[in-house]
Amino acid sequence: MTVLDSRALNRATLARQLLLDRAGLPVLDAVGHLGGLQAQEPQEPYVGLWSRLRTFEPASLSDLLVRRSVVRIHLMRRTVHLVTAEDAVAWRARHDAMLRQRVLGVYRREFDGTDLDELAEAGRAVLADGKPRSAAELVRELTVRWPKPGRRALGEMVVAALVPVAQTPPRGLWRTDAGVRNVLLSSWLGRSIDPPVLDTSDPVGQTLVRRYLAAFGPAASADLRAWCGLAGLPAAVKALREELVSFRDERGRELLDLPGAPRPDPGTPAPVRFLPAFDNAILGYHDRGRIIDDAHRGLSVAGERVVLVDGRVAATWSVDVGTVVVTPLRGLSRPDRDSVAEQGSELASFLSDGGSSRVRIAVPAC
Repeated sequence: MTVLDSRALNRATLARQLLLDRAGLPVLDAVGHLGGLQAQEPQEPYVGLWSRLRTFEPASLSDLLVRRSVVRIHLMRRTVHLVTAEDAVAWRARHDAMLRQRVLGVYRREFDGTDLDELAEAGRAVLADGKPRSAAELVRELTVRWPKPGRRALGEMVVAALVPVAQTPPRGLWRTDAGVRNVLLSSWLGRSIDPPVLDTSDPVGQTLVRRYLAAFGPAASADLRAWCGLAGLPAAVKALREELVSFRDERGRELLDLPGAPRPDPGTPAPVRFLPAFDNAILGYHDRGRIIDDAHRGLSVAGERVVLVDGRVAATWSVDVGTVVVTPLRGLSRPDRDSVAEQGSELASFLSDGGSSRVRIAVPAC
C-alpha cells in the first residue's frame, strides 16, 4: 500500500480546500464543495472564501443568506456552520443524536429525568409561528414547564440540538453586528427536513464520506469523525469500500480516498494563504500534522487566525486599525516575508473595501 508522507498529504489538503490554486467557482458551489464553513464567528467565512476564490465579493455571500440558499445552523461537532440549504435539509437529521449527546455531555445532570422528546415538541410549538427568537426569548416560554435546567442549558439543548433551527439574517451578513435569532429550519427554507433513514448501510453517511473525502482526503476514519462529530460512520465506510482507494500515512494509519481526487506532486509550490478563525482546513482532521505543527496545534482551537507559508501554519494574524498585523511563529526568509506582506496587503484592502492596504510583520512570537 502506497505511503503518503506529510508533504504529500499537505498538498492534497491544499488542493481539496481550494488553497493551492484559487478556484473560479460560484460562491454557492464553493460552500457546497467544502461541506460548509465553520461560522460561529459570523465574519470569518468571508475571509475563508476570499482566500479560496479568484473573485469573491462579500455581497454575494450575504445575498445567498438573505435568499436562503445558504443557512447558518448547528451541525458538525455542534458548532455553527454555514452550509447550503440542500445540505442542511439532507444532513440535519443524521446529526440529531450526536447534537443531543454533545449538549448532554456538558449539562447531563441538569437534564436528569427530563423527557427530551417532549421538550423538543414544546420548542417546536413555540417557534411554529415563524417569528425569529433569541434563545433567551425561547427559554422564557419554556422555563415555566421546565424550571430545573438552567436557562443557558435549556437554550442550548433546544436551539443547538433538539429543534432544527436556522439563524436568520442580519446575523452573518457582511459588516453586520447582529445577535442570534432562530426560526424553524423547515419554515425558513419552506421545505421539510429529510427524515432519518433506517437503511443499515447509512446512505446519508455515505454521502458525508464522499463529500468529506472530496474536500479533505486522503483521510482516516478518525479524521472523518473529527470533522463531523459522528462516530466514524463505520457502516457507510464499509458500504463504500469497493469504490474507494487506500493509502497509509507515515504512522501506518489507513487513509481512504476517492480514486479520481487530486493528489498533487509533493513538490508543487504552495502560495501564502491567510485563514480565518476556526478554519476547517485545520479543524477538519484528527491528525492535523499535515498542516500545523504539534507545538502550535492549540492555536486553531483558541480561534487564532493563521497564515500558511509553504502550506503550513507559520504565523498568526490580526487587524489593528485597518492594518493587518502578522506575527510569525518562526523566522521567515526574505522571499516568504515578501509574499506574506503582499497577501496581507491584499487582505487589508479586502477587509477595508479598499480603504487600507497596510500590513505589518511583527517580531516572531518565539
